Amino acid sequence: MAKFVLDTAHSELEFTVKHMMVTKVKGTFGDWSINLDVDNIEDLSSAKVTGRASTATINTKVADRDAHLTSADFFDSENYSDITFESTKIEGSGSKYDVTGNLTIKDVTKEVTIPLEFNGKALNPWGVDVYGFESKFSINREEFGLTWNQALETGGVMVSKDVKVNLELQFNPAEA
Repeated sequence: MAKFVLDTAHSELEFTVKHMMVTKVKGTFGDWSINLDVDNIEDLSSAKVTGRASTATINTKVADRDAHLTSADFFDSENYSDITFESTKIEGSGSKYDVTGNLTIKDVTKEVTIPLEFNGKALNPWGVDVYGFESKFSINREEFGLTWNQALETGGVMVSKDVKVNLELQFNPAEA
């Protein structure tokens, strides 16, 4: 199998949650990676996908909120440093795939299926093939032990349980 590595300069892992039932807050992780082991990157059916994001590097552009998110109320980064994903099955062909695997957050592992779209292949200015993928999916944060919330006087809660994830991924062949 060939190994492909994420080009983080040309990739994005972004999440969005509803705040106070009326607005959206977006965030990213500063330290994250996804590895792809596959015979043919244009046919992911035999691929192995692994991913990791360091919870301590969460960034919502508000230092106080980021500190709260890394605290025991949410990610408890001191005790649970990483979010991980490991694929167990990939179905599909052409440009559309469903990547099923184990997502672990705060030592809670759940099977999730992530839709993944292959956007094609290009040649970068250095003569290296690059491959693009994208995905949009949601998870319920409460299923992973991220249950902190606050009831609002006007009804509803401070933070939605649904987290929308957006992935824009560019892979390059790993150097030998």
